[in-house]
Amino acid sequence: MANEEHKHLASFLKDVHLSLRKSSAEVGVEKAWHNHCSNKEVLNTYAQYMEKLATTHWERNSSDEQSLASSRISWAADFAYEYFINKSFMKHREKEIDIGNKINIKVNNTNELYSSPITLLDVGSCYNPFRIYDFLDVLVIDLCPANDFVFECDFLHVPIESDTILINNKVKQLKENFYNVVTFCFLLEYIPSSELRVNACERAYKLLKDGGLLLISTPDSKHVGANSKLMKCWRYTLSIMGFSRIKYEKLKHMHCMAFRKCLNKEVAVRWATLHKEMYMDYCIHIPQDYSTNNGCTIATSIEVDVDDFRELPFDILS
Repeated sequence: MANEEHKHLASFLKDVHLSLRKSSAEVGVEKAWHNHCSNKEVLNTYAQYMEKLATTHWERNSSDEQSLASSRISWAADFAYEYFINKSFMKHREKEIDIGNKINIKVNNTNELYSSPITLLDVGSCYNPFRIYDFLDVLVIDLCPANDFVFECDFLHVPIESDTILINNKVKQLKENFYNVVTFCFLLEYIPSSELRVNACERAYKLLKDGGLLLISTPDSKHVGANSKLMKCWRYTLSIMGFSRIKYEKLKHMHCMAFRKCLNKEVAVRWATLHKEMYMDYCIHIPQDYSTNNGCTIATSIEVDVDDFRELPFDILS
């Protein structure tokens, strides 16, 4: 059972998310996001509470399961290790080349060589859980860092140019086509609109090397089929960007996905074209977008199961 501190931390974080969504409906997403990023007192409290919740309460209440805090991180780290260090990327490269030959498009068949450590950009982590992995060279960014391992950065607006610039523990610029891995661990549901979530994924695409990985985990305590149309729409949207989904796993409390930046964008676009269904649009929605209690219901043909979806799984171990 969750103790009083656990409940207090969870309540504060969920209130911040709800307030951001309400503000987005009232004043517009961009203005709401700007106001949110300017509220340093709330952001600082959020970072401290999130670190304590993840590293103390999720761990302590994990019982015989792997804790939620560590499982989302270990899933991403384990997949990155298999992909780069054990070179499973080679089979995906060969598959892309084969598809390219069949549809008469050029796919760069130069061997993808990755030296260790692997460059990883962890977006929206206030406390840097990936630092325990020696094979990763991690840059961690967040709106408000909880410790000195993390750099302050608004990922949705930071310039992406020819080099990474870090000044006084703040990120002034990120380097294009540089990272082997970009991770969104419980990030997209924090962002208050589909448009901004799409923007975040497009930015990840620009930052990744060809053949690099975008690793996404998003919370959902329902059975695997409950929000399957949303997950399919995510896959369609990311395919249009140029990502190919190469791994999907529904764990008890979350979806875990690995997307590869294709060597030729048209390989992924071809998949999207062949598999598009009527309900699919270029969007990344979450069940909260369809809730009527926050004043921002979205009309859509996608059926979603909202009631038991966990915005962030603060209560699942209570």
